Amino acid sequence: DEGRQVRAALRAAVRPEVLPLSFAQRRLWFLHRLEGPSATYNMPMALHLTGELDVHALQAALHDVVDRHETLRTSFPEVDGVPTQRVLNADEARIELHVRDVDRDRLDEEVGREARFAFDLGVEMPLRASLLVVTDGGTRTDEHVLLLVLHHIAGDGWSLAPLSRDLGTAYAARVRGREPGWAPLPVQYADYTLWQNELLGDKDDPDSLFASEIGYWARTLRGLPEQITLPVDRPYPAIASYEGDVLGFQWDAELHRGLVELARSTGTSLFMVLQAGLATLL
Repeated sequence: DEGRQVRAALRAAVRPEVLPLSFAQRRLWFLHRLEGPSATYNMPMALHLTGELDVHALQAALHDVVDRHETLRTSFPEVDGVPTQRVLNADEARIELHVRDVDRDRLDEEVGREARFAFDLGVEMPLRASLLVVTDGGTRTDEHVLLLVLHHIAGDGWSLAPLSRDLGTAYAARVRGREPGWAPLPVQYADYTLWQNELLGDKDDPDSLFASEIGYWARTLRGLPEQITLPVDRPYPAIASYEGDVLGFQWDAELHRGLVELARSTGTSLFMVLQAGLATLL
């Protein structure tokens, strides 16, 4: 109840069509405007499904999930030169499930192509759903690949688990002809955004937390080189291509346990420990 009251108070203080962005969203919005629509910050999740699939129930379940999470039905238009987020009403946020047959030999190629979809964040929702029906020699099989492409402005790695969990819950209900029946979320991402902007204050106010944070990082980063001085085997490109690769490796349980204990003893996350180690190495 308290969370809902705080949420209502914050929302009442702004016009719904000009909700501010969080600072993480601002960074991604800037990069989107800088390079234009691209797949650089896409987060694809491919689910391999076997057995009988109720496509109509899956479509309904996608609507349920988009209805539940405002961030999935948010676009980011400019209003008077300022980036804003516009949360669509559930009845106007209709996500289409793109269904088509794909031969097994071309499956990886098609998944890759779909994953590179370029969102126009100013007008489009940051989620795209495709269902690839696997075929063998033109004959449909009982295999499908459900590909969800989420733009990073609407989620992160932690978001994929609740996204897939809620979709599974909604699909199980829709197959039985029911609605999911879950309780409404007390807080949405836009509420966090409003709280963050309220907490940090005005960047032009020298006494604000925003000014204090910016001042700290300006002092900390002052004098650092624009590029690391490690020798590389080829010149840096003038324009980033983002054509990277993934190299896999493993750590043993003892090293992982030590890293977790170090993070716990220093009040940090495992990511922060690894980031500090990588930064020190570079």
